[in-house]
Amino acid sequence: MTLLQAIILGIVQGLTEFLPISSSGHLVALPFLLNWDLPAKQMFIFDVLVQLGTLAGVIVYFWNDLIAILKGFFRDLFSGKPFASHEARMGWLLIVATIPAGLAGLFLNDLVEQAFSSPLATGIALLVTAVMLLAGEKVSRKIGDLEDINFGTALVMGLMQVLALFPGISRSGATISGGMFRNLKRESAGKFSFLMSIPIMLAAGGLSTYQMVTEGSDLASFLPIMLAGFLTAMVVGYLSIRWLLKFLVNHSLAYFSIYCAALGSLILLIGWLR
Repeated sequence: MTLLQAIILGIVQGLTEFLPISSSGHLVALPFLLNWDLPAKQMFIFDVLVQLGTLAGVIVYFWNDLIAILKGFFRDLFSGKPFASHEARMGWLLIVATIPAGLAGLFLNDLVEQAFSSPLATGIALLVTAVMLLAGEKVSRKIGDLEDINFGTALVMGLMQVLALFPGISRSGATISGGMFRNLKRESAGKFSFLMSIPIMLAAGGLSTYQMVTEGSDLASFLPIMLAGFLTAMVVGYLSIRWLLKFLVNHSLAYFSIYCAALGSLILLIGWLR
């Protein structure tokens, strides 16, 4: 992997982790479309580091919210009133939203790994993402704010996050659509989607880092290139969150649906031609 390839993939990861167009799908699709022959071991390490980069970006963006949620959660828990404040309740909602994908990740690991080696499966999954985004726009009354999220809504969004274990299914697209199925406003669904990404990204990043270390990966030999990807993904991810939350206030998810449909169709067409 060259420095330019690492920066390009870092930009792609930072943009697509939070925009509802599937980061994993793009990390599979881009080398396929550009015919980059990247070593599997390097790509595994790179994927781990750029995911940690976007995790750093979302933590920096929501730092004040996270501190308030953690303080409220433990304060109310130890006072015997675990749901007394909005912040404490938000902590419990995030736990509920995280459980489905956490359990699914343990049982579906082999199936997910197989999907990452199939660009054609990724193309089909992008078409599924396009349909979900349109469905969310069509069925939602868009009346709920962040304060209106209940445990049913958190569970629905958590179940939608399970789908995003597979490349091509956008995590933010699936979870935002899930929130809109429960009549949340786009921007409210978006903020909760980003907050609920933090626990699952922490878990996935920790597991991947453990696998990387235990497998004896020669990280030092191309650390500077990987570090460029990490920093690029962090900065671009932060800016992507900031932009998308403003965009969702007045703009439809249909724009992203059209993009996913076009990219998915392109992947399937190129795969058929090859």
